[in-house]
Amino acid sequence: MAIPRDLAWPAGKRAAVSLSFDDARTTQVDQGLAILDDFGVRATFYASLSLLDKRADAWAAAVARGHEVGNHTVNHPCSCNFGWGTANVLEAYTLERMEAELLEANDRLTERVGVRPQTFAYPCGQKFVGRGTEARSYVPLIAKHFVAGRGFRDESCNAPQVCDLAQLFGVDYDCMPFAEVQRWLDTTAERGGWLVFAGHDMGVEQRQAVTRQVLEATCRYLTDPAKGFWVDTVAAIGTYVQRAG
Repeated sequence: MAIPRDLAWPAGKRAAVSLSFDDARTTQVDQGLAILDDFGVRATFYASLSLLDKRADAWAAAVARGHEVGNHTVNHPCSCNFGWGTANVLEAYTLERMEAELLEANDRLTERVGVRPQTFAYPCGQKFVGRGTEARSYVPLIAKHFVAGRGFRDESCNAPQVCDLAQLFGVDYDCMPFAEVQRWLDTTAERGGWLVFAGHDMGVEQRQAVTRQVLEATCRYLTDPAKGFWVDTVAAIGTYVQRAG
């Protein structure tokens, strides 16, 4: 069923924004979470299990403070075209193998942080398994097991009235200057949309990172009551949109 065209964000907010970060990287624990907590901003973190295991207690504490830990598979499979030399490539997967991996990741994350994942982020933003005539979309698996699935390097905010929650657009947040961040936020507010930023490392200046300066400026802008943003996790906003449908 399509979401009613008169969908309104709660408490008179103009638009919704979720900050999300992938892989449970060390900088997220050591630098990023403290910045978010200083501003009272709750974010979503899509965990690579091998990295989360190194700081499992810290991630469990983050969940207890209202942050979300989501599913990002066990093996982070992407296309063989990246040439990373791993056997875990999407072209070698079947839907059955992918579903088993999604459920394994859910079980392992539940054990570590105490909450079963509600949302998912597609590794590398890619949504297929197999190759050629055997290629299949695994979007239906995400729709089956999660409230929402987030893509990567997409080109728009999400239209809450009509979006497919299993294929949410995720806008690349890494290395973005704040002037561009503000343009995205202002455009989202004008449209009444839901913007999901997707980043990786936090508080440092390197490839695939959101610098401390940009993260602080983003949080300051988002939490200005005059701007009218609802800032929350992908699960919280996704659940609201789902229930409005």
